Amino acid sequence: MISSVQEWALSLPWFLHWVGILVLGAIPFVESYFGSVIGVLSGLSPFVAIPVAIGGNVVSMLAFVFGAHAVRGRVMRDREQAALSPRRQKVKERFDRYGVAGVSLLGQLVRPSQITSALIVSFGASRNRVIMWQVVSIIMWGVVCGVLAVYGVDVFA
Repeated sequence: MISSVQEWALSLPWFLHWVGILVLGAIPFVESYFGSVIGVLSGLSPFVAIPVAIGGNVVSMLAFVFGAHAVRGRVMRDREQAALSPRRQKVKERFDRYGVAGVSLLGQLVRPSQITSALIVSFGASRNRVIMWQVVSIIMWGVVCGVLAVYGVDVFA
């Protein structure tokens, strides 16, 4: 999948190359970490590829957070909280153990930031706190993976 996405990014005209990386950064499971790697490996300067992939990921995550916050507000207005599915229960237990910061920073190893952030907000965490820690996490993972790609470290093989 990564090679086909990289080929798509390379097929864009040079002046739209960064737009392709921005779009890739917004896609769950590609996000800032793969987006920055694809940008660097496809010839874009790391000083452009990494921030653009991070920007796409942040915009996408914000859409999920604001959406989840709005839905939770409407649902919780008139009802009691429904029972959690086994998967959501597992995430909720990790959230209770590690808090917003821990789940935000480590959650990207398991789930996309968009899904993780929406789940955290649905558990009742502060929307602004989730946004802050998710942005920190997105920047951290994007920079780390982009720098590794610059130096030729193949972590994802």
